[in-house]
Amino acid sequence: MHLAPGSIPAVFWENGPISTAQPIRQTGEPVIELVGFDGDDTLWHSEGYYQSAHAAFERIIGEYIDLADVRVHDRLLATERRNIKLFGYGAKGMTLSMLESAIDITGQRISASDLQRIIELGKQVLAHPVDLLPGIRAAVEAVAQHHRVVLITKGDLFHQEQKVASSGLADLFHRIEIVSEKDEHAYRTVLEEFQLSPASFAMVGNSLRSDIAPVVEMGGWGVYMPYHVTWAHETETDFVDHSSRVVQVENPLGIAAAIEELRARAVA
Repeated sequence: MHLAPGSIPAVFWENGPISTAQPIRQTGEPVIELVGFDGDDTLWHSEGYYQSAHAAFERIIGEYIDLADVRVHDRLLATERRNIKLFGYGAKGMTLSMLESAIDITGQRISASDLQRIIELGKQVLAHPVDLLPGIRAAVEAVAQHHRVVLITKGDLFHQEQKVASSGLADLFHRIEIVSEKDEHAYRTVLEEFQLSPASFAMVGNSLRSDIAPVVEMGGWGVYMPYHVTWAHETETDFVDHSSRVVQVENPLGIAAAIEELRARAVA
């Protein structure tokens, strides 16, 4: 069953039955059966729009204070980190954090019109076009020839729904999961639905912190595809990418081969 955006009853779309028509083995065999894909900056471009909004925010704040004397970027990042548990990830949380930071940094001197400008920055991020990474559709299709594929993305539910729908990729995935955080609990929830152990799961993504580390640490596999710019919060991890359970690729063209390399390692 495929659900259209806006009709999602919980936090996922599901294409076809998970465990009835096509049962998946639940064995101790180290065979990769399920492959997850991250959304932002793995399937489509995202972080660049946030970076542009941050730069515009600093220009607005620069009308009130000396940017050379105030660490605006660091203060905004600290506010965003502090607010994640309240607002979650995504453009709406970023916008609220920018408003809070603007009021604080300017000593409440910022005008209502400039606060409105900041709100417009957030709206622009929410409305940005969904621009796929070159070759990503072919990469997902290639992996899907031999494995079930799922999309696991985090962020604001409405915004992520819109991006998934606009991407034209929804039909490729057996399940689409939008989560508030990518951690072991989130990944285990997906694996339980597919009746799989972590050893049968590989995750493709651009964030070591969110996409790779939790999966590898629970016994799964990772395909790490760095993006040219990454939000500072996502770079904060002590996970080191030298694991035999991780393959790094430079672009989508290498994903299918990386999965096959991991599969070979799993059965070796």
